Amino acid sequence: MHWNRRVIAIFLLFYALFVQLCISDDECKKGTDTECKSKPKSDHESEKYTKASNTKWKKYLMKIDRAVLEYHECNPDDCSCHESVINSDLAVWEYKEKGITKEKFNEAKTRGLGTHYQIINHKLYREENCMFPARCSGVEHFLLEIIKKLPDMELILNTRDWPQSPKYSNPLPVFSFSKVVKLMSVFTCKKEKEWPWDKKIPKGFFRGSRTSSERDPLIRLSRAEPELVDAEYTKNQAWKSDAVCISGENWQLQQVCYTLGCILPQWLPNLQMEENARYLYNFRGVAASFRFKHLFLCGSLVFHVGDDWLEFFYPAMRPWVHYIPIDKQMSNVKELLQFAKENDKVVKQIAERGRNFIRDHLRMEDVSCYWLKLLKRYAKLLKFKPTRNKEYKQITSSSR
Repeated sequence: MHWNRRVIAIFLLFYALFVQLCISDDECKKGTDTECKSKPKSDHESEKYTKASNTKWKKYLMKIDRAVLEYHECNPDDCSCHESVINSDLAVWEYKEKGITKEKFNEAKTRGLGTHYQIINHKLYREENCMFPARCSGVEHFLLEIIKKLPDMELILNTRDWPQSPKYSNPLPVFSFSKVVKLMSVFTCKKEKEWPWDKKIPKGFFRGSRTSSERDPLIRLSRAEPELVDAEYTKNQAWKSDAVCISGENWQLQQVCYTLGCILPQWLPNLQMEENARYLYNFRGVAASFRFKHLFLCGSLVFHVGDDWLEFFYPAMRPWVHYIPIDKQMSNVKELLQFAKENDKVVKQIAERGRNFIRDHLRMEDVSCYWLKLLKRYAKLLKFKPTRNKEYKQITSSSR
């Protein structure tokens, strides 16, 4: 009898606990005053466990979880985000070459790999020649901002898209736009506030010239499934008139017609669509893309295609934390678009982190800080004393 009573008592205890748990759960769902203690949810936990279809997206959700867990936010006050780039770019001179000799510097200068600058007594001098004056002017803006803090030095600035010196096989000290240093321009997505996430159209968007065939799969997808993505080519400065194009004399059009069919590219991109589309694409151009940092400021999710080319801030940004990566072959471009559409809360978090990174770590003062740290360390590597070339003109704010 005692044994039976004990069994009954245990059964009633578990029954009472079960009923209490069920009541508590119901009260939580109803929003009563009952205290509901639950484990904090991750960015996508609610979606992951309430949508049966999310089992399909487990591989992407796990990538996001892992990336966010491993990511550590940079200090916004000391431009430390970009320290690793400086370490990497100067490593060959600090450890292998043990400094920059006059012979190495003169070789780069003699071969015409870039524009020669001198900083002497906190004044900036430059040779007359500059292949792309606008780029020289952009760099000079930052140099003049920090000129009072810089020691004497000489440097070669390559204004071409492509780097002019290999990193390990006979390296030469050349600052390159496509690898070592990028200038920043002031850019804001003017109508971002008019197009918050919930008002953005849930489809992909891209406009750009056909600088690479890597962009073709997205154009094809747009034509096959326009409800998913709006992507078209635009004409660049090398494009001739439509009449010349139709006659077959323009090699660019021949390439586009051969691979995609003869739909003439547009002259101007639809910039408003770039602001109100929820998903935007970044491709490399001839070299690294200049639009990458701009896209984030629209508050949209950025799909970044390929990883061959770098601007100085790329390493500080993380795939799946700030943007979604796509391989160069774009083999999963449609799948990732569908993932984004079905996991809206998750990708909205990614878009917000991307936008916040640009706002917090790519301000004008961050770029100036990067230049200052880079050039101070570079100057310490010079094994010769800079001597002013009197034929060079002084660059000032008023002379630019």
